[in-house]
Amino acid sequence: MASKQNSGLTITNKVYEYRVLNHLSQTALAKAVGVSKQTILVMEKGNYSPTLKLAFEIAIFFNVDITDIFGYKEN
Repeated sequence: MASKQNSGLTITNKVYEYRVLNHLSQTALAKAVGVSKQTILVMEKGNYSPTLKLAFEIAIFFNVDITDIFGYKEN
């Protein structure tokens, strides 16, 4: 699970897990949600927190609730 830390709050994501379980390349997922492959790469590594719009687009693409893929925890 990737994560990004900001001011006492860590944003987590399971983009990599969902992408692999669905047999998708980073490029295929990027095209499906309208971003670059680089965006997917840095998101999976926890170096980028997506906009709320992009987070919803990814969740909708995988047909899951946004909280199944994205979450947070306090440090």
